[in-house]
Amino acid sequence: MIDRMEQVQWLSADEQRTWRAYLNATRLLLQRLDQQLVRDADISFTDYEILVQLSEAPGHQMRMRPLADAVTATKSGVTRAINRLVEAGWVRRVPCPDDRRGALAELTEAGAAKLAAASPGHVEAVRSNVFDVLSPRDVERIGSAYSEMHAHMVEMSRATTVVGKRVLPPMVDATTSAD
Repeated sequence: MIDRMEQVQWLSADEQRTWRAYLNATRLLLQRLDQQLVRDADISFTDYEILVQLSEAPGHQMRMRPLADAVTATKSGVTRAINRLVEAGWVRRVPCPDDRRGALAELTEAGAAKLAAASPGHVEAVRSNVFDVLSPRDVERIGSAYSEMHAHMVEMSRATTVVGKRVLPPMVDATTSAD
């Protein structure tokens, strides 16, 4: 039996350097964006992203699972965030019309105003940390590469995954899922 270590196709030096650069830049970028939003608008990056998702959703409403998928959080994590946003008056829970047990998160007028107030500073932070350091060619290539990666991962997640005796549903692509 071949050892698993021998079966792995390890990353080349260039691939390892690219992978580490991506991780380091992404971690630092998310930290900087969160710091800017908290400092300038008194809202976390996670909560801001939830408001963005709701603002772009039909009727400014989403079910918890697609919302969690859209912001790459667990359902319980997004539920805790929604609780904070409800308490702040930026989101409200409304009954789901096609599932009595379910609820939708809905953006309120106050939430839309908070998003509008926080967005200019956030966009400036994105621009200064990402686009100001890239050439137009870099932007096009990175956008194309990430679009390909996203499409690949969504396609791969459509297959049902079996873990032990438990069958897990496929991941949902929140960018195209209605529910």
